[in-house]
Amino acid sequence: MKNKFSMLTIAIAASLGLVACGGTTESAGDNIKIGMMTDSGTIDDKSFNQATWEGIKRYESENGTIVAQYIKPIGETTADYMQAADDLITAGNQMIIAPGFKFDEAITKLQEQYPDIKFVMIDGQPEEVAENTIAIYFAEHEAGFLAGITAALETKTGKVGFIGGMKSESIEKFGYGYVTGVAYANKHFGTNAEVVDYLYNGTFTDVAGGQAQAGSMYDKGIDIIFTAAGRVGSGVITEAKTRTEAGDKVYVIGVDVDQYEDGIYNQETNESVILTSALKRVDNASYTKVDEFINGTFTGGEVITMTAEVDGVGLPETNPNLTTETQETVNELLANIKAGNLVIPSTEADVQSFLSEMGYQGAKINF
Repeated sequence: MKNKFSMLTIAIAASLGLVACGGTTESAGDNIKIGMMTDSGTIDDKSFNQATWEGIKRYESENGTIVAQYIKPIGETTADYMQAADDLITAGNQMIIAPGFKFDEAITKLQEQYPDIKFVMIDGQPEEVAENTIAIYFAEHEAGFLAGITAALETKTGKVGFIGGMKSESIEKFGYGYVTGVAYANKHFGTNAEVVDYLYNGTFTDVAGGQAQAGSMYDKGIDIIFTAAGRVGSGVITEAKTRTEAGDKVYVIGVDVDQYEDGIYNQETNESVILTSALKRVDNASYTKVDEFINGTFTGGEVITMTAEVDGVGLPETNPNLTTETQETVNELLANIKAGNLVIPSTEADVQSFLSEMGYQGAKINF
C-alpha cells in the first residue's frame, strides 16, 4: 500500500508540474479545473492521449478560464482508474475526460458516485450514460478509407500493409476503411494494390514490436504501412526512417494526429516518411466539451459520433508526400462522404460485401 500510494503521489505531482510548466499558475484562483486520465501509454504518445490533452490545453491557452491537469493511473484495472479519478476530484477538478474503452466500467461507477462531476468518455461508454456523462465516438472508417485511397494511388510496389494496436472497435474501423479504400481505388482509379499483411500488435505500447512488424512487412516488398496503434506506431516510423536513410523508399500513414514531423529524417530538407495521416479530431472533441461545460451548454446522457461531415475525421490539409493528383482525388472523395453520396462500410460483414462488389482480388484478410 505504501508503494502504491507513493507512485500515485508521484503521478499527481508530475501532472501538476507539467501544468505549471505550461504557463499556468499553481493556484487555480477563480478558474475551473478540468482533469484528464490517460489511457495506455503516456500524455506525449503522439496519438490518442496527446490529442485529447492538446484540445484541453488549447482551450486553456485561448480562454484562460480553466486550469488543466492530467493524471496517469498507476495501473490498468477499474480500481486504478477510480483511484485516479478520486484524486482528480479531490484536487478540485469539476470535469474529467477519459479517452479509451478501458474506462467503461470505472465511469459506469464514477458517474453515479459523483453526480455533480461531468464525465466525457472518448471511444467508450458506461453501461448506461447518465445525465452527467457524454460518450463520443468517431467515424474512423471514413478516415481509414481516405488513407487506403492514398496508399493505393501512391504505392510503387502494389503492396501495402496495416498494423493495429489492441483489437477494439475504433482500431477495427480504421482497418476496415483502409482496406475498402484500397479496393475502391483499384475499381475506380485503375490501381492494382493489395493489402498483403493485416496485423495487430496486441498493445498500444510495444514500440520494439511495432518496429519488428514493420521490418517484416518492408522485407516483403510492402512500401506503405498504415499504423493505428498508439506508441507501437513510433516503432513503425523508426523502421521506415532507418530504411529510407539506407536508400529504400518506404512510407508510413500516421493516425489520430498529423504525424508528419515525427517522420522527418532529413532536417535540412524537411523530408518525412509520413505519407499522410488518418486524422481523428479528438482534440476538437475535448475542446468542444470543455467549452460547453464552461458556457453552461453541456448536455449529458448522450452518445454521439463525430463524422467527416462535422470535421471529426479526415486527412491533414497539407500532405507534402502526396502528388497533386492524389490530393485532388482525396478532396473530391471527402466532399462526397460529407455530402452522403459515398457511404463507407463500418462492420466486417459490410466490408466483405463491399470488397466483393469492388471485385477486390487480394488475399483473404483475417480481420
